[in-house]
Amino acid sequence: MTAVTSGAAGALRGTLRVPGDKSISHRALMLAASTVGETAVHGLLEADDVLATATAMEALGATIERGGDGGPWRIHGRGVGGLAEPVNVLDLGNSGTAARLLTGLLAGQPFNSTLTGDASLSGRPMARVTGPLERMGGRFTCRTGNRLPMTVHGTDRLRPIVETPEVASAQVKSAILLAGLTAPGKTTVIERRRSRDHTERMLRSFGADVVIEETADGTAATVTGQPELEPAEIRVPGDISSAAFPLVAASIIEGSDISVPAVGTNPLRAGLLTCLEEMGAKLTRRPLDDAAEGGEPIADIRIESAPLAGIDVPPERAPSMIDEYPILAMAAACAAGSTTFHGIGELRVKESDRLSALAAGLAACGVEVEETEDSLAIHGRGEPPAGGATIAAHHDHRIAMAFLVLGQVTGQPVTIDDSSTIATSFPGFTKAMGNLGAVFSAQGPGP
Repeated sequence: MTAVTSGAAGALRGTLRVPGDKSISHRALMLAASTVGETAVHGLLEADDVLATATAMEALGATIERGGDGGPWRIHGRGVGGLAEPVNVLDLGNSGTAARLLTGLLAGQPFNSTLTGDASLSGRPMARVTGPLERMGGRFTCRTGNRLPMTVHGTDRLRPIVETPEVASAQVKSAILLAGLTAPGKTTVIERRRSRDHTERMLRSFGADVVIEETADGTAATVTGQPELEPAEIRVPGDISSAAFPLVAASIIEGSDISVPAVGTNPLRAGLLTCLEEMGAKLTRRPLDDAAEGGEPIADIRIESAPLAGIDVPPERAPSMIDEYPILAMAAACAAGSTTFHGIGELRVKESDRLSALAAGLAACGVEVEETEDSLAIHGRGEPPAGGATIAAHHDHRIAMAFLVLGQVTGQPVTIDDSSTIATSFPGFTKAMGNLGAVFSAQGPGP
């Protein structure tokens, strides 16, 4: 473990190009492997989570040529339902997205495959994914509590279903739609609250028949099974979940003015930007009309420091920013007045129990918080909190990066106990932030 300390910084200035979107990178690899022919993927995130997916797809028979000197990755697919039985267990490291989406993709392959991961991933429940897939005819053998390691007993006889998940989750929806690719007929997922739609957009880019329609029960996404997916050229936008860290940092550090170019601004993913604007952040977006790739809107974002005010974040916004609550909590800690996050019980089953980790870490830094089973109230005083704490990151990259941002403004430095998992989503985070003016010191190699 490498501890990192974050100390008070001067104004952040400059331009930071964030890594490619992690969610889209996972999907690009999996869907490209399901085409017949070669797909070029530009801007793929070369972080641990995505590299684990790339390794898994190679083990499943796809041929992958890694891009050199910033060049595109080239994936030679095997067609829908045409993956090969892996020789070894598929180790997905820390990636919940890879585990859940691959479970859907593998359910419709006529062979057995076993998924595993690190201690954090192996503690995350899989029942919300395996339940609907079992109704499609899939079979799974899991560790107690529906956890990894898990063997997927694949079949070429999946049947289409109409499913209404209890919780809006892009991972659950995507797993069902990916399984539906191999099932004859139409597979439909109905959401009362819409989750991010990267899978639906990318499926269309590869030629799948995907229909989105409003029904009395919610928004229905339907995929027609057994298509012949066609190769495509995909450009992965900058990851808004990674951009969230420098954007919030610049909003709370006095005198800051930074730009983050070519960021994905999918409206089902951009809840953080809405929240910052409601809090009074000085934020501008310049849409790049000619840059939409794979159906994803992209924009250049500029943010300058400004006083922030507390807000109520409604539960229906959660699906559009579920990964951004940790960093938004740091903005709330510096805002004037109370900010309450409602309907965020999903945070308890991420890489860590993020809700509990946020409450404990903020309290250790001198912030008054109130935690319930599915909400968090943060009572800001309109000034940076005291800091001076060592924060347990719980092997969670977003908790680690969030508190490193907070340490840039607190009265005393903030230390995170382990920075090793930051590379799962944002390789070179401390260097990139340092180029803007952030101040970090690492006990060993930095993230």
